[in-house]
Amino acid sequence: MPTRRELANAIRALSMDAVQKANSGHPGAPMGMADIAEVLWNDYLRHNPSNPKWPDRDRFILSNGHGSMLLYSLLHLTGYQLPIEEIANFRQLHSKTPGHPEYGYAPGVETTTGPLGQGITNAVGFALAERTLAGQFNRPGHAIVDHHTYVFLGDGCLMEGISHEACSLAGSMKLGKLIAFYDDNNISIDGEVRGHGNTPGWFMDDTPKRFEAYGWHVVRNVDGHDSAAVAKAIEEARASDKPSLICCKTIIGWGSPNKQGKEECHGAALGADEVALVRKTIGWNYPAFEIPKDIYEGWDAKEIGAKNEAEWNDRFENYRSEHPELAAEFERRISGDLPADWAQKSAEYIAAVNAKGETIASRKASQNALNGFGPLLPELLGGSADLAGSNLTIWSGCKDVNAEGHNGNYVYYGVREFGMSAIMNGAALHGGFKPYGATFLMFSEYARNALRMAALMKVPSIFVYTHDSIGLGEDGPTHQPVEQTATLRLIPNMQVWRPGDAVESAVAWQAAIERKDGPSVLIFSRQNLAHNARSDAQIANIRRGGYILKDSDGAPEVILIATGSEVELAVKSAEALTAKGRKVRVVSIPSTNVFDAQDQAYRDSVLPPGVSKRVVIEAGVTDGWWKYAGTAGRIVGLDRFGESAPAPLLFKEFGFTVENVVAQVEAL
Repeated sequence: MPTRRELANAIRALSMDAVQKANSGHPGAPMGMADIAEVLWNDYLRHNPSNPKWPDRDRFILSNGHGSMLLYSLLHLTGYQLPIEEIANFRQLHSKTPGHPEYGYAPGVETTTGPLGQGITNAVGFALAERTLAGQFNRPGHAIVDHHTYVFLGDGCLMEGISHEACSLAGSMKLGKLIAFYDDNNISIDGEVRGHGNTPGWFMDDTPKRFEAYGWHVVRNVDGHDSAAVAKAIEEARASDKPSLICCKTIIGWGSPNKQGKEECHGAALGADEVALVRKTIGWNYPAFEIPKDIYEGWDAKEIGAKNEAEWNDRFENYRSEHPELAAEFERRISGDLPADWAQKSAEYIAAVNAKGETIASRKASQNALNGFGPLLPELLGGSADLAGSNLTIWSGCKDVNAEGHNGNYVYYGVREFGMSAIMNGAALHGGFKPYGATFLMFSEYARNALRMAALMKVPSIFVYTHDSIGLGEDGPTHQPVEQTATLRLIPNMQVWRPGDAVESAVAWQAAIERKDGPSVLIFSRQNLAHNARSDAQIANIRRGGYILKDSDGAPEVILIATGSEVELAVKSAEALTAKGRKVRVVSIPSTNVFDAQDQAYRDSVLPPGVSKRVVIEAGVTDGWWKYAGTAGRIVGLDRFGESAPAPLLFKEFGFTVENVVAQVEAL
């Protein structure tokens, strides 16, 4: 039977060989953390390589994702469908082993990691989802949700500010099944992070004290190359009711005679000569990408994984026999399917909103939609970054997830926009939840990279933003978004909705809830918006992103295009123009992303190519609208920052008036 060190050396060999063959990558972290990974994966991690989606598996997240060969080696060695050819094809086009772990490529990769700090933050979302799902479904004698979230992270993750947001919240929530391993090797790209001799450092934090201040259980000064010490630390962490940080002292590039302990092995291939020396130093007498049979046998987790899942299946069947409705609901939620009556009841709610015809702020219409849809969707996991009273994200059925029983559905995230967004992504990836979280649109800037990661991973998180324009008024230009909506629309695979009234707000929520292949952004107003009566056909066409809201008698000579709070202005302007004898069509485009994805025939039916006289109205930057306005059109927008004043005065100051829109049309 191979020794633990021999098993760990398989990780080192695969990692350095794959990086060397690609002539690109990061061999240092995998070689330094190999001994820790061996103990965790062989002795503690409950997973099944034959079924990477087993619901009650432990989750493993490599937050320091540049060390991706560590994860790929573990997946290959333990028996996942990741053959040696994929290891040898590291970082190559169409391989399952890209430079950083990418969700959806290799089986067993739980989340995309690369931007440092987001992996540990996703892990907080996984741990939060586990505890909340357990609170909602476990019953006495039936712990069907009972797993840990393990995460590896390095100095870079801890330097990124998002780690403070996430780990502070995790400590406050006492997420006891979250266990993080800190790769304390004192090395980053620029050298020794804590300095040496007369060389100053740039990361002098006392990390253990920092995490103790968060309320974490901290295991200090663990020798990351001593398997027994690592196992002892894991046992201690698993016994705590707090999240745990295991501080592992390691040597980056362990086994490399000339480069271990140095930044040289962080982000570059070791070189053929050094690779040969490593083989000699660690006693690895096998060619590149060759793993001996006994090493494979020592790592193979298929048998124990299948046994663990079979035991869970037996427990779940016992649970089903006593709680059949709960079991069916659990399976529905894990599968991501919506309730059987969702389509009918959501449509009925939208029809009722249309019939009621309220003039209200779309943020209030959003809250009303949550009250309408929330009782149908126990999988909703809401939250706000300390702005619940302004974002209106709390609905009548909300309960704090941190309350006794941990079976709630609402998270008080505090002022942590970035952390909230990445935690939502982790909860969505865990399964069983549809997370939504809110802040002011202006502060989406703090969270931007988590939004991009959601779109990259095709995670159906729902990002809610209120106070959508200069219409928020007196808070001034620091709080008034101008370019934010436009730049959010530029994120590939992101669906951005800026509804113009209560009906469009409800439809936007419906679309976001039903979406499975990516995230949605819902942007709502502070100020009241007038209701627009619609036919059933028009309500159906809202889902197509853009549609004809008001039309002229006969072919239109001019088209007014608007979104959000400016739809009301477009309608009033059309009425004024019609009174002057103009034939005007009003087109509402609540989601440019969705509208652009429609077939050409539909888009041409809404915006006929032969009608070149077009005026677009949106209280934001204009660049993204020229594709609709055309060279013969005009845009009433805002290519500057706002001012501090009451909203009506600002709209008048910047030309968002019927008089100006009419003048622009007349000029055409």
